Amino acid sequence: MKVQVYRCSVDLISDQCMDESCDTSNIEQTDKGFRCAIDVPSVLYKYIIGKKGETRRRLEAETKTTISIPKQGVEAPIVITGSHKAAVASAVTRVEVLIESFRRKQPFTHFLSFALNHPQIQEGFKRFKEEVLDHCSQDMGVDVSIFQNQVKLHLTIGTLALLNEQEVMRASELLTQCQSFIRDITEGKPLPLEVKGIEYMNDDPSMVDVLYAKICVLDGSDKLQQIADRLVECFVAAGLMVKEWDRVKLHATVMNTLFRKDPSAEDKGGAGRPSMKDREAFDARNILERFKEFYFGKCQLDSVQLSQRFSSDCTGYYSSAGSVTFI
Repeated sequence: MKVQVYRCSVDLISDQCMDESCDTSNIEQTDKGFRCAIDVPSVLYKYIIGKKGETRRRLEAETKTTISIPKQGVEAPIVITGSHKAAVASAVTRVEVLIESFRRKQPFTHFLSFALNHPQIQEGFKRFKEEVLDHCSQDMGVDVSIFQNQVKLHLTIGTLALLNEQEVMRASELLTQCQSFIRDITEGKPLPLEVKGIEYMNDDPSMVDVLYAKICVLDGSDKLQQIADRLVECFVAAGLMVKEWDRVKLHATVMNTLFRKDPSAEDKGGAGRPSMKDREAFDARNILERFKEFYFGKCQLDSVQLSQRFSSDCTGYYSSAGSVTFI
């Protein structure tokens, strides 16, 4: 939902809400005026309260409302009450702006993924790792610590900051709803993939922080891209994901300097990645020249996972908070 911050007296609220078409459908009339409950993850309460309660007091004074916030750690709605419906609408809008602003700053907790940890791909990755270390370990920054864990090989579709169990359930339910269009695209069949070649995303191959394996759908279609783009559209529309690019850049990380410090790190890829100045780099020129067409293998892709960051299941892959199949 697109919202705008209102900084106005209560006398002007009605006119501004008419101009801005405020959504008042969730505001209830009570014996004492008007009331609206907003679901907010408890980790975000502090941003609405502000330092020593300053933010809440300012919002209440400027909108002539009362904002009731549960105790920290208690997952319950924030309740806004006031004498005028337009005043409550203005306060709701401003609280939602704060929530959205600080939500974007939260580290992501989950991501949508296509698992690539199929046996043939894992074997191909092991060969790639061994051969790179045999031939390129003298190059700056190249060592065993920056390689992906073979059981966690995957394609990242998009990342999500799910801040409580309710949001995890919402995301899982939404993924289930997406199964219908996924099966329409795949015609109820798995997608045959080939993983071949490597690429990088920055401009200087001598100062690279991530290398990716290239993915090709063997039937020549763009079905995988269609699925990924539609999934992002659905999750962005539901407010569960932030859109970072026009089309999903499907990438399978094989080397990443983040792994040197944290083997469980998950790179967001593309526009969401930190700048190079905040990351280590390695010299990938020899790797790119020698292994630019390296063949990792083939697999049948048949599912989408809502994967939990910093986790592992019994196979070693990320724990799943939800999944759907193509078939």
